[in-house]
Amino acid sequence: MTRLVDIRVDAAGLPPADADTEQERRVAIFDLLEANSFVPLDPAGAPLPGDGFRLVLSRSEGRLWFDIADAEGQPLVRQHLSMDALRQVAKDYRQICDSYHDAVHSLPPARIETIDTARREIHTEGARLVQHRLAGRVTLDLATARRLFTLICAIQAGT
Repeated sequence: MTRLVDIRVDAAGLPPADADTEQERRVAIFDLLEANSFVPLDPAGAPLPGDGFRLVLSRSEGRLWFDIADAEGQPLVRQHLSMDALRQVAKDYRQICDSYHDAVHSLPPARIETIDTARREIHTEGARLVQHRLAGRVTLDLATARRLFTLICAIQAGT
């Protein structure tokens, strides 16, 4: 199985992050590295060779850039993902996460469950959007797309 073996976020294009945002990013990267299926594709749509890839995420020009290298660090391809497409679903996800965290401390279990269900649905919507936007350039399963969406939200949190 082809997978990510290293992920870094280039903070140069991001505003300074607070400690909570930095922790969110670290946790998202850890989770993504623990289990993922990530297959970068060449311009013809064929899988790039290798069994492990390194990923550097950076932001510029309203885009999230994916600099993909092989396991040894040799650059292979640079892809981008428009943040415009993800902005609303990431905002909705952040808001429902905030509501969920507030609810845990003050609402009855049934109401918490309702908010959590909505949170999971928005998270899946974001993951499917990531898959769709990367189609033809990177192949990833839904579980990986969910983890990548979480990382994208953590990157967005500082902006």
